[in-house]
Amino acid sequence: MMNGHGPDVRDGGNPWVAVRPGEDIDVLRRRLSSAHRSFVDRFSDSDDVLPADGPQSVRSVVFDSWLRSRRKGVSPDGPVKSGDLGDVGLAEYRAAHPMSIIEPVVHKLLVEDAEESGLLIAMSDEQGRLLRVDGDHSAKDRALGMNFVEGADWSEATVGTNAPGTALELDHCVQIFGAEHFSRSVHDWSCTAAPVHDPMTGLIVGAIDMTGGPRVAVPEVLSLVRATVAAAEAELRLHSLSSPMQRRVGVQRLEVLGGSRPVLVVNGVRQTVSRRHAEILLLLSEYPEGLTSEHLAVLLDEGELDSVTIRAEVSRLRKVFGADSIASRPYRLVEGLDTDVHDVCSALERGDVGRALRIFVGPVLPESIAPGIVELRDELWVRVQAGLLRQGDQRLLAKWTTSVHGRTDPAAWEAYLAGLDPDSPLYSQIEARIDLFDRQLR
Repeated sequence: MMNGHGPDVRDGGNPWVAVRPGEDIDVLRRRLSSAHRSFVDRFSDSDDVLPADGPQSVRSVVFDSWLRSRRKGVSPDGPVKSGDLGDVGLAEYRAAHPMSIIEPVVHKLLVEDAEESGLLIAMSDEQGRLLRVDGDHSAKDRALGMNFVEGADWSEATVGTNAPGTALELDHCVQIFGAEHFSRSVHDWSCTAAPVHDPMTGLIVGAIDMTGGPRVAVPEVLSLVRATVAAAEAELRLHSLSSPMQRRVGVQRLEVLGGSRPVLVVNGVRQTVSRRHAEILLLLSEYPEGLTSEHLAVLLDEGELDSVTIRAEVSRLRKVFGADSIASRPYRLVEGLDTDVHDVCSALERGDVGRALRIFVGPVLPESIAPGIVELRDELWVRVQAGLLRQGDQRLLAKWTTSVHGRTDPAAWEAYLAGLDPDSPLYSQIEARIDLFDRQLR
């Protein structure tokens, strides 16, 4: 058994499937219930393995999710939060959300056959808020007991391990069976979910979930949900390509957040680009009025580049981005370029810190030392931190302080501690973490 992962005695199979063919449901249910009790009753936040004498039947994907749930302060006995939009606000939000485009597809492929089957079909946004819950009426009535209703927040950070929330957290389809759920109120249910992506940008726009009894956690249902997601994403692509705006200017997007290579999306085609080309495109997107070759050179390398070198770089970039897409004297983008940096800033301006954190997967071009990029990188981190502290949401603070770019942020840890009950098991641990920061700074 390795640290950071729970044991998975069923190695060799699909780790995302909860119930394997021929597996005894009753035996599996008892093993998982015992494992959950062992984890909840005897597990401390500082541990990263199950007790040596504990049950050995927890998939690593589930165990890792239990760890995240515990570390984010999720209570296995706590209630699921209701939405705060109200009926009218939820209806307006749902109608404007991209997931509304695929409702007919999901209804045709899943909902029509679920109305008398004991099954529920749910659609969530990218943060885990349930936009629609359709299906069997008696199942909907029973689901009220765990607040599996439209508008409720079913993100992993709020509810703990569950199929739609964990699928969004991992950006992967997943099944959760019975007591694999972190919350005890959900142990009578099983579910299968998969994230839905915008095919033009690659960003998660939501999730599709099927919830019901044990048979929802078999491989065939996983295949069905994945096929529905594929059809839904095809519908999103068709909608994007057929809209007047897309036909006129196409889709141009630059993704520079995180440690992977920068990606340029042009008319739905994704391609990696060099760091230098990403730096130039990002700087031009931040200066829509344009940049002279001298100014661009300073932003890229503080005097080490001359105008001739800049012209050569822009010439090579035009071959990738489009010959008519970058104007000269000054250099500027002829049409707007969407970027994930802009997405984070827009979310912060709307006060949607949760969406900003979901998009902010890492720093801006982390390997770049170009002065203009370093300034953008620092500014974006400060803006995200400021929005987080201003909102003071405990769930978001927990997510930030356990992330790579927030775990060494003393101000966020202080804000997180201020919102905790002093009697909470987490309080003393976070207090100790802050004391450690203080000693290190001294």
